[in-house]
Amino acid sequence: MAFEDPLAVMLIGLSFGTAIGAFYFLFAARGMTEQVKALVFPAIGVGAFDFMSGFYMAMFRPFLSSVAEYNMHFADPLLLFGLLLIIVAVMAYKTPEKTNFGIMPILIMMLGIYVLVGAYSIAQLKLETGQNLITALGLYLFDGIGALLAPLAYLKPNKAAGKYAYYLEFVLLGIGTIFSLVIGYTTLNGHLASLP
Repeated sequence: MAFEDPLAVMLIGLSFGTAIGAFYFLFAARGMTEQVKALVFPAIGVGAFDFMSGFYMAMFRPFLSSVAEYNMHFADPLLLFGLLLIIVAVMAYKTPEKTNFGIMPILIMMLGIYVLVGAYSIAQLKLETGQNLITALGLYLFDGIGALLAPLAYLKPNKAAGKYAYYLEFVLLGIGTIFSLVIGYTTLNGHLASLP
């Protein structure tokens, strides 16, 4: 049975957020302060979208019972991700020259653990199969590991170890972004092909 749901646009919104995170680490590693500052307003906007769409799905359960696990499995971490993205962006806006993220990388790390538990659930509970299993696990694993390594932000990128750690984070979040885009675009196509 075909149905309409917001999953495609939510996945694209997630990819926007992880891309912003990835480019933060790239720009910081390269000392591109103006580019880092330019990420603040997109992060606030994308964070608000991710928070609201995650909230909508988590609270109002738009999915049918056949795929109802996505109401919790995808919406809850998206809601938290959007909230954390807004908070980090506001912190960066208030002190753009020298952002002190305080405890935020630890909170993002805890969200990463949540996402990695979600990856385990995908495999253990067989929430996805076939090609969908590969893309779903890729999304959850790379985004989860990227979030788990958020405390790398405590390192100074102007030293060799910090710079390479920032590049690693850029790659991990970049791959997670690609998985999110692939799932979002194929979901859009699938929904258009089977409109109710």
